[in-house]
Amino acid sequence: MEKRIINPWTWQNERGYVQAVEVKQANGTLYCAGQAAVLPDGTSSSADMQTQLHIALQNLEQVIHLAGYACSGIVRLTVYTTSSETFVNTCFEAYKEWAAKHGVQTAVTLMEVNALFETLNIEFEATVVM
Repeated sequence: MEKRIINPWTWQNERGYVQAVEVKQANGTLYCAGQAAVLPDGTSSSADMQTQLHIALQNLEQVIHLAGYACSGIVRLTVYTTSSETFVNTCFEAYKEWAAKHGVQTAVTLMEVNALFETLNIEFEATVVM
């Protein structure tokens, strides 16, 4: 796979994402359903957003690895949250640390929604290439 990052500016580098990702000659593409803080027994977490962030990212990692892909292959990530303000103020640094740890350079969109399933307040939807 050939992966090229397109950044016309430098300011996004401090925010843990890129403006665009071009992929050529991919061996596979994985489209992940939204991964949220759903516990192994199927119950939804009622914890605070930062705790849910960590659970949701662990769930995303598990799906990606089980499929035989790597988190560094994430090329598109949509973050759904019930509060963009809470995400930016309490979770953004943890997200950036996670992205750096896994070598994730992805195009990201943050969307605030009225509600997610049950008690969930953050969800990640990813496209991953190999």
